[in-house]
Amino acid sequence: MDNRPIGVFDSGLGGLTGVRELARLLPGEDLLYFGDTARTPYGSRSRDTIIRYGQQDVAFLLSRGVKAILCACNTVSSTLPADYTAGLPVPFIGVVDASAAAAARATKNGRIGVIATAATVKSGSYTRALNALDAPQLPLSVTVRACPLFVPVIENGYVGRGEPIVTALAREYLAPLKEAGVDTLILGCTHYPLIADAIADEMGPGVTLIDSGAQGALALRDALAGAGRLRGRTSGGEVQFYVSDSGENFAEVGGLFLGKDLSGAVHPFTLAAP
Repeated sequence: MDNRPIGVFDSGLGGLTGVRELARLLPGEDLLYFGDTARTPYGSRSRDTIIRYGQQDVAFLLSRGVKAILCACNTVSSTLPADYTAGLPVPFIGVVDASAAAAARATKNGRIGVIATAATVKSGSYTRALNALDAPQLPLSVTVRACPLFVPVIENGYVGRGEPIVTALAREYLAPLKEAGVDTLILGCTHYPLIADAIADEMGPGVTLIDSGAQGALALRDALAGAGRLRGRTSGGEVQFYVSDSGENFAEVGGLFLGKDLSGAVHPFTLAAP
């Protein structure tokens, strides 16, 4: 039994998809979320900058005494060196491998699509993860598409079904995936489930969406259970929210997504200068 909180981080509010799923899976666990809202989005940054930002996010969570870390940022998950994450004093779970495995299980025609930030696409992480799977049920074909404007649109609160700007971007970005005939689409950025309705409307009912935040949460739960680090209670878990900029927009949009009022619950925290 381990009573310390679970840490989750992302470049902004998208990682709340992982928080939502962890709270559902492990309602007795305390969670500590950090959103680097002062420097979002990460997806257009250089590799060295992404690594530096990710390491600072991890250091913040470790300073708060977490027992495990869910990196709910696909960009960081795709970029942080494996030797760095393997050397951390607590388990570190990224969202890429878990999402790739879920997509391989879900596809019926072997055609898998990935939408992500430019940095995640450039890293090739999802294609490598899918190609590395042992004995998939059928040969896999992967189509990847960068969607650079989704994150800033979401961060500015355009998340409702029928938002014209979201609908227009979804039509533009998803056209190549529809042409490729994918039947499974990985939402390779944890912001994207916030506009999953628009994505599903554009892709059609025959396409399964894979929520990378939710898949990361499942993998973290399994890792903690296997290591005997779960808290051992079934209710009463609390969530703390920290951001690196003003928490007002985060509270407004994040509250709508989580279905509860976050006013006064989001704490600004200034990271050390890079």
